[in-house]
Amino acid sequence: MSASSPLHLAVALDGAGWHPAAWREPDAQPHALLTAAYWADLVTEAERGLLDFLTFEDALGLQSSHPTEPDGRTDQVRGRLDAVLIAARVAPLTRHIGLVPTVVATHTEPFHLSKAIATLDYVSSGRAGLRVQVSARQNEAAHFGRRTFPRLGAEDRDTPAGRELSAELLDEAADHVEVVRRLWDSWEDDAEIRDAATGRFVDRAKLHYIDFEGRHFSVKGPSITPRPPQGQPIVSALAHDTASYRLVARQADIGYVTPHDADQARSVVAEIRAEQEAAGRAGRTLHVFGDLVVFLDEDPAEAAARRERLDALAGHLYTGDAGIFTGTPSQLADVLQELRTAGLTGFRLRPAVLGHDLPQITRGLVPELQRRGAFRHAYEAGTLRGLLGLTRPANRYAAA
Repeated sequence: MSASSPLHLAVALDGAGWHPAAWREPDAQPHALLTAAYWADLVTEAERGLLDFLTFEDALGLQSSHPTEPDGRTDQVRGRLDAVLIAARVAPLTRHIGLVPTVVATHTEPFHLSKAIATLDYVSSGRAGLRVQVSARQNEAAHFGRRTFPRLGAEDRDTPAGRELSAELLDEAADHVEVVRRLWDSWEDDAEIRDAATGRFVDRAKLHYIDFEGRHFSVKGPSITPRPPQGQPIVSALAHDTASYRLVARQADIGYVTPHDADQARSVVAEIRAEQEAAGRAGRTLHVFGDLVVFLDEDPAEAAARRERLDALAGHLYTGDAGIFTGTPSQLADVLQELRTAGLTGFRLRPAVLGHDLPQITRGLVPELQRRGAFRHAYEAGTLRGLLGLTRPANRYAAA
């Protein structure tokens, strides 16, 4: 994608927002976080801004400020709804925007996930995706009782044991996605005949065993859900290092990365493209989106003051894996266009306070990008694959 072509824009939804004190802001709605109306309002606002898609955060344990274990805090949002079910609930209320829930591959069977996302693709008429995630948290493993993990802290991530465990989980996730993709293809597009006169509803010859045998899974198939409207819903993953870049290169349609400047972005994109070529996927479109946490106001001083106020409420300076932008929508547009030159094809923005920063994106940033000719003025496709410029793939099991 050239620097002059329109960019892709997504927003990551999480609770009241990405800042841990977001729920205490006047325009937050802490009492509504577990209601359908809250999520419906957010998705409606995002579609009004013509965004490509939304991601919904999820996990298999309570939120924690600690990267590897529960923190016991009671002054931050704890508890959430299931991301796939949220997406399914809001899908009929929208017509264009993509819906991408987070799923944890580590403790989730690929057969269950394949039919859940296929169902979401039907409910949304072709706008579903997933964000695959792994987990090595002991407390999450204890919810299932089928496996255990060593106690590793954040400081152990770059040790041989930490790197080995990460590589193992990401390799398992790659197999997980491969099974899911094969199950999506296990019904040919015309497998359903639905001929009442002859009494034939399905052509059994067009349902296929996938017969997947790997280190982590053994799945026969076929799926119980016909092939999704998109053929293959979008697969995405957040990546921070070489092992996760490899997962993106092998199995994803979109990788979310967290560079803090253009030089770092250029280096990350080059590494992912090299891994993509090594995986034999050099000819396929693979989007690389940059992640940014955003504090947006019409006056940059107001944005800075709001961030300081939230940090004071939280009792610490907010930091995270992604870069943090504080300023005006116009200034953010400058930053995004600069990062585009490093090879990023889009951005996934994380609003610090959803009630405040999401409208700043849809009503401030989007019009600014439109004025610059850098963003769409109308939805140009009916599916998420279409919005991302991805063709509907052929079924791997269908006869040529």
